[in-house]
This record gives sequence, structure tokens and C-alpha cells, in this order.
Amino acid sequence: MNAHRRLLFLAAALALAVPAAAQSLFEYHGADRMERIVAAAKREGALTLYTTIAEKDLATIIKPFEDRYGIKVTVWRAGTDKVLQRTVAETRAGRYDVDVIHFGSPEMEALAREKILAPIDSPVQADLRPGSVPAHKQWAATILSVWVQAYNTNLVKKQDLPKTYQDLLDPKWKGKLGIEAKDEDWFATVVQELGGEEKGLAFFRELVAKNGISVRKGHTLLDNMVVSGEVPLALTVYNYMPAQAKKKGAPIDWFAIEPAIARSNAVGVARKAPHPDAGLLFYEYLLGPEGQKAMASIKYVPTNTKVKSPVEGIKIVTTDPIRSLDEADKWSKLYDDVVVNASR
Repeated sequence: MNAHRRLLFLAAALALAVPAAAQSLFEYHGADRMERIVAAAKREGALTLYTTIAEKDLATIIKPFEDRYGIKVTVWRAGTDKVLQRTVAETRAGRYDVDVIHFGSPEMEALAREKILAPIDSPVQADLRPGSVPAHKQWAATILSVWVQAYNTNLVKKQDLPKTYQDLLDPKWKGKLGIEAKDEDWFATVVQELGGEEKGLAFFRELVAKNGISVRKGHTLLDNMVVSGEVPLALTVYNYMPAQAKKKGAPIDWFAIEPAIARSNAVGVARKAPHPDAGLLFYEYLLGPEGQKAMASIKYVPTNTKVKSPVEGIKIVTTDPIRSLDEADKWSKLYDDVVVNASR
């Protein structure tokens, strides 16, 4: 073999080395797929996760993974905007620290458009709710954040709860309603469910004018306001919040005006992850039965249809992440104009 051919042979060998082999697991469908992923992930031994998951819930979700596989998960947690900004900024600067990102599906789609996420073809995707995986397969929905209505059980009787949005126009709800300040996704979807923009916006204008809505910034704050009685009935809290508070003895419960509106959160693995195989294994874990059951145990709504949901029997409509991304400015302005600012 002459020197030129030896160089070509060496280049080919290097091209087939660890990074390419690691990437191939993202599409591999052999019978030993999980065995290969686990072995490769254990060799890496660690991964870094950027997420918006509540800090108090992280251990319940992550510890079973760490205990089972012996892989250390380093977490950086922040709000949605900060996770998005940091991930994009680091990638553009050529800094590749993150392996896995987990937050809202619209923001995951934004990362996909930036070519930050790796496409993954996994058998577990077939077990997820319809619409959980986009065609490009760069992210997959893990849980649904289901907006429900919460009420203070000392101030509102169960038999008096509204069954439809129109019931909220009853004068008995004047001064008793609350809503979160940034729930434009919920607002946009409810407007469509009420018959489209003209009818839906007219309803909200009438509701604000007749009964008023107390606007609070942050779902946790709004949930606490229901517990304290300052907001007897909240229109937009996530299902797990009142469920967790009720379990601790707080005077709160929840119900759903159907269809309940849900916003999916999703997981993706960075294209240039320093620990791609550990990232892939964590992806599989979050979407598979073990991770989904861990999340359901703290009242998150799983997307895996083989895992029991804490909101079974309730009709759910999921917000469109593409619309949420592409029409964010439009619906944010409408929500501010019709609800937030009009309620002051």
C-alpha cells in the first residue's frame, strides 16, 4: 500500500470512529438497539440537561435514571426564555456543553429551525400521542402541561362550578376569576374552540367587561392565590399544581371545562452533544414507560399512551407548536389587549 492509499485508508478509518458510530445509534433499529445505547452511554458516564422542569420535581424524574444506569445528570434549570437564549447563544459561539434540552415544544421547534437538535428515529415514538413527534424528528413531546380550572373548596361549592365557558358570564363570578399573565397559547386555542377569532374574542371581551379577571404573573403564584382564597376560581393553572397542593391538605381542587387545553413539553438531543449516547439514552428513558411513570407519579400528563394519565377521561386539545412559534406576536398582543390590559 503506497503512502497516498495509506492516507486514504486512515482517513476512512477516522471517519468511522466514535462520533459517526455514536450518531448511527440515533437511527439504528437492530434487536440489540437498547443494549448498544446503554453500553455506549455508560462509557460516556455523564450528560448535561438544560430544562425548565420545576426544581422540586427534578429528583423524582432524574434519580431513577441515575440509579439504574450509573450516569450522572448535571442540570441547568431556568425559565423558558433563558433556556432558549443560552442554548442558541452557546451554539452560535461554538460552545457545546449541553447534551439534552427539555422545555416547551414551540421553543424546541425554534431550536430545530436553528439546526441545533439531532433527528432521532426511535421505536418508542410509535407509543406517543398523535402529534407528539414532528416529521423532522428532532424533538418529541414527553408530557402535556394541561391547563385546568382550580377553585378554593372553602369558597366555591362543587355543584356551582361552571360547565362551559359561557357559564363564566354568570354574575356570580364577578370579582372571583383569575388568570395567568402569559397564557396566550391557552387563549389562542380557546378562541378557536369557541368558534374562531370573531366569536372567541367577543366572548373574552364580554367576560372581562362583565365579571373582570384578576391577572397574576406565574402559575405557581396563581395556584397559591386560590389556596389563600384571594382568587376563588383560577382559569389557567397546570393540572399537577392543585393536585399536589390538595395532596398536602390545601383547600383546593381542580376541574376542566372541556376540551381542556394542553401545551406539550418536549425533549431533544443536541447535534453536537459532548455525550450523544448518554443523551440518547436519557431521551429513550423520558419517553419510555419508566420515565413516563416517574413523571405521572407527580401528576404530569404523559404522552406515552401505554402509561396511565392523571387526567384520563378528559377530552384534551393540544396547542399547535408551529402556530405558537409563528404567530406568537399576534396572540401575545391580542391576549394583552383583550384580557391582561383590559382587566387592570
